[in-house]
Amino acid sequence: MKDWTKEEKYRYLKDPQELKELHEKTICSKYRQNYHIQPVTGLLNDPNGFVWFDGKWHLFYQWCPWGAVHGLKHWYHVVSDDLVTWKNLGLFIKPDGIYEYDNKGAFSGSAVVIDNELYLYYTGNNRDENFIRHPYTCLAKLGADGKEIKWPEPLICPNPDYTEHQRDPKIIEKPDGKYNYLILGAQTKKMCGSVIIYKSDELPGEWTFAGELKVPGFEQFGGMWECPSIEHIENKDILMFCPQFIKLPGRGDGTNHCGYIIGEMDWETLTFVPDGDFEVFDRGFDFYAASCANNISDKNKAIMIAWMGLSGATYPTDEEEWSGCLTLPRELTIDNGKLVERPVPELIKLRNEELKYTENALGCIKLPEAAEIELRFSSGSCDINMFTDAQGEGGIAIRYNDEDKELILDRSGMKTRFNIDNGEERIIKLFKGLSDLRIFIDKSSIEIFVNDGEAVFTSRVFPTDEENYMMIKGKNTFSKIWTLKSAVKEEFVI
Repeated sequence: MKDWTKEEKYRYLKDPQELKELHEKTICSKYRQNYHIQPVTGLLNDPNGFVWFDGKWHLFYQWCPWGAVHGLKHWYHVVSDDLVTWKNLGLFIKPDGIYEYDNKGAFSGSAVVIDNELYLYYTGNNRDENFIRHPYTCLAKLGADGKEIKWPEPLICPNPDYTEHQRDPKIIEKPDGKYNYLILGAQTKKMCGSVIIYKSDELPGEWTFAGELKVPGFEQFGGMWECPSIEHIENKDILMFCPQFIKLPGRGDGTNHCGYIIGEMDWETLTFVPDGDFEVFDRGFDFYAASCANNISDKNKAIMIAWMGLSGATYPTDEEEWSGCLTLPRELTIDNGKLVERPVPELIKLRNEELKYTENALGCIKLPEAAEIELRFSSGSCDINMFTDAQGEGGIAIRYNDEDKELILDRSGMKTRFNIDNGEERIIKLFKGLSDLRIFIDKSSIEIFVNDGEAVFTSRVFPTDEENYMMIKGKNTFSKIWTLKSAVKEEFVI
């Protein structure tokens, strides 16, 4: 793996043709996805600016074009009519050294539609001559030509009462009819994670500091809260954030997590009153920086997408100088006070044909490289092994024990193992037992939806050429397999 210098990581992109050769090399990788958003070159991480605008879904992702390294972050722009097929529109926010407030990169943020125009709020990663960070909340507008129009001055300067970790602005539009709110993930001077709140009478807005969000019982929960949001679904508020520098039970030595608290937000007192504990969105190994779309019409749900990766982790494609993809979009609803996550209904468009599969002599089923698998269970325990060899050996184990109602995901059987320190096993208790699994596999990922959205396990996976079978052990199991169409094009658009 390349050893990057600071100058290499943070050099400015002068000419798109500088990336042409790297793009041609990147798309030859056998682990390039068929239907997940992935970078044209280099590294993709957080989804940003997710919004419904002008009859399309607009999404931006953080992008370091030079390789699998967290260096100079840009925003790359993709659009979709249906949340299934995505089109590359190219580079949007481009740090160039001329605009000093994002001279070392554009970090995460959100989008809002104002008078039929699209505005993007983001964190400008400014570094001074001593490489000390100064985070600014910056604004850009989507021009008629699709290019960025940056505001000459930042909207919000670093708050001196907090450390340099202040980032990821999320716009909350008029929840109380009085103000618009902007929330930032932050770190207190006592090194505790927090959310700080600004308010404005109108958008785009002149912002004044309103205060720090109070979350009783979570005053010392983690050392930094990234990517915060407050979503309202039906009659509940959902506080979303990514606590860093904290270990959680059952998640190995990993210290970066992505989850939520259900409760009620009081904007008068800036207090979020929890109904329960912090829950992770995803029980798998690779899920971070979840983002919900703004400007959707149905207020009884949210549409969420996330980075299928983790901060500080490494992946096998790093050796090929590219890394990262986004998850499938999910529909969030509330069912009996619980958050439910389902694949968006539009994903049924991906289905190509239903396979009339047969088992080999050892009971193994050959897997397509991109597929949706539906498994239904009427009773009893079961074992499902994904990505085994033709003898049914190895792979990812999905084990359900009906006696203790535990579902276990274990990826230690794969030939290519990575990020082992974060743990290779995840467990969830299913109090009503296991009724169904809906599994999406792509060339280097697996997403497992349990009991119609009760839980989800998302993981990157890098099977060898021999690891392309599935074996099901258990009675009373009904299964269907569909091959899935390609939904991303390998276009060199910068």
